[in-house]
Amino acid sequence: MTREPRVHPDLSSASRALAGELARVSAEAVHERDRFTWVISGGRTPRELFGLLRGPFRRRIPWKKTELFFADERCVPPEDSESNFGLAWTTFLSSVPIERRRIYRMRGEMRPPAEGARRYARWIGTLPPMRSDAPPRFDVVLLGIGPDGHTASLFPGQSAVRERRRTVVAVPRSGQPPFVPRITLTPPALSCAREVWFLVAGGDKTTAVARIFRSGSEGDPRVPASCIGSCGRQLWFLDRPAAAGLRSP
Repeated sequence: MTREPRVHPDLSSASRALAGELARVSAEAVHERDRFTWVISGGRTPRELFGLLRGPFRRRIPWKKTELFFADERCVPPEDSESNFGLAWTTFLSSVPIERRRIYRMRGEMRPPAEGARRYARWIGTLPPMRSDAPPRFDVVLLGIGPDGHTASLFPGQSAVRERRRTVVAVPRSGQPPFVPRITLTPPALSCAREVWFLVAGGDKTTAVARIFRSGSEGDPRVPASCIGSCGRQLWFLDRPAAAGLRSP
């Protein structure tokens, strides 16, 4: 797997480029397999992308054939302002023609969080063996990163980064605000996709992006995003500040 950087002037242009790629790849998936399986994450960075999906790209995504999963969730009710599902619902899901039964929400309100993780793992199912001919679990996994290099709710120094057996785990202590427990897909689950995409913006991510691109194919647990692989392409949609630490070709 090779990390492929796609550098854009700003977050707006990176988001628009990603939306265009999403429209193309989702249409191909439906044409070839009659469905498109997509994993999204939360945070501030994808808000503009979500707005594009609600607006100018709304008719370009095959929503009725789309199955939507979440990379992670904060352990709060879905109506809470910190909920990843809540963000996705208010910014675009409530405005597009996707069927509710095709939205696989993590139950962040469930206690204990480990039970929510176990229930979500049943939806994910068993992953195909690595290096097998079986199709990946997902078509596209969309992620971001934090300044510390975390992705989803995989934080530096925590055991979830090194998980290799389970697909979903509870994270008792968050590595950044809000300091609430989390549920997250693990590296094997996030890597089991035809394509993995990262959307990253801001000068506070420069160092983390550079460290990720310097890491080997096995990744560096100190920079969790580097531990995510892909069964196909891994595209990095970056604005110029985030990409400032990358070597020019």
